[in-house]
This record gives sequence, structure tokens and C-alpha cells, in this order.
Amino acid sequence: MTLPFKLPLIAILRGIRPDEAGAHVSALIECGFDSIEVPLNSPDWQQTLPQLVRQFGDRAMIGAGTVLNVAQVNAVAAAGARLLVTPNTDAEVIAGAVRQQIWTAIGCATASEAFTALNAGAHALKIFPASAFGPAYIKAIKAVLPPEVPLFAVGGVTPENLADYLAAGCVGAGLGSDLYRAGQPLSRTVEKAEAFIAAYKDAVR
Repeated sequence: MTLPFKLPLIAILRGIRPDEAGAHVSALIECGFDSIEVPLNSPDWQQTLPQLVRQFGDRAMIGAGTVLNVAQVNAVAAAGARLLVTPNTDAEVIAGAVRQQIWTAIGCATASEAFTALNAGAHALKIFPASAFGPAYIKAIKAVLPPEVPLFAVGGVTPENLADYLAAGCVGAGLGSDLYRAGQPLSRTVEKAEAFIAAYKDAVR
């Protein structure tokens, strides 16, 4: 399956506030990121998400994470988001996103959850928490999945271990606290973003 963004590294900005989101997203895009996730347990996400869509929707795929129910799917769609990420496998959430024509990366841990997600229409699978399972587990589960299904490792992915997850069969990763922690300075976001992009380029060259 062709991905709707060029760099398969999803920037997860958990805890970001509306007043700081624009600067950090602008910096991430300048570094080369083109998929941004604002988890719905971030403060005032109802303000942040549409704000980022307006500012950067033509330069990056702006989306929401930690989406847990259909009401949230509808709110995310109303905000103009084009990417939806979940921590779990919920067929109703997936179907709701498909109806709204939103691209989904659905959280799963087992083969049963993975096939439940795919049967409901998931576009990609998010193996979460990746660090608890490790690359060997991902390699094993990928062996039973359709080869065209994109897998993303999320949870504990660092510049140092990113290559291991890619070698195990992931197309990319979702980057959380090792890229952005709530309240960190803009310079830290740039430093981390550059480290992840360098690691990705080294791994795929």
C-alpha cells in the first residue's frame, strides 16, 4: 500500500498546547516530517487540531491520536484531520474513520487484533507498545499478515533502535516521548527530529 506521506515517521505531540503547537510543527516540517499526530489527551486539542490543519494542512498530513470512540472520530473529521491513530483495535472507530475518508493507523498487539483491524478497513497497523514486544515479535507477526499492510512501531522507538524495527518489517514508526515531551524547548524538538531523520536515512540507504 502506498503511504499518504513521504517520510514514514509520525510525529506524536502528546501534551502540546495550542499556543506552542505552530512553532513546533513548523520546525518539524522544516526538518522533513510530513505527518503530525496530536493525541486527544493533549490540552485543548479541539483548538490545536483545526489550527494546525489551517496552518499546515497543505504541507503535512495533520491528524489525531488516542482516538477511542466514534464521537471523537466525528470531532476529528470536523476539525479537518486526515490521519487517525488509535492505541487499540475498535471496529466501530475504524469504520467511522473509513466513512469520513480518514487514513488510519490502528493500534494492535496480536494477530487477532491485527486481522480485526484489517477486516474493519484499517489502512495500516500500529504495533503498540513496540518496546514491550521487540523487533523479533514484529517480524513474527508480519509473517502472517498480508505483505502489503504497512506496519508502524510505536512506543519506545529511539534513533538508536529505529533500524531494528525497520529491519523487522516495519515501514516506519510513530515517535512519541523520544521526539517530543510536553513543554520541551523548540531547540530540543529540532535536535530530536534531526536525529530521527538521520537514523532513518542511515537505515534505508
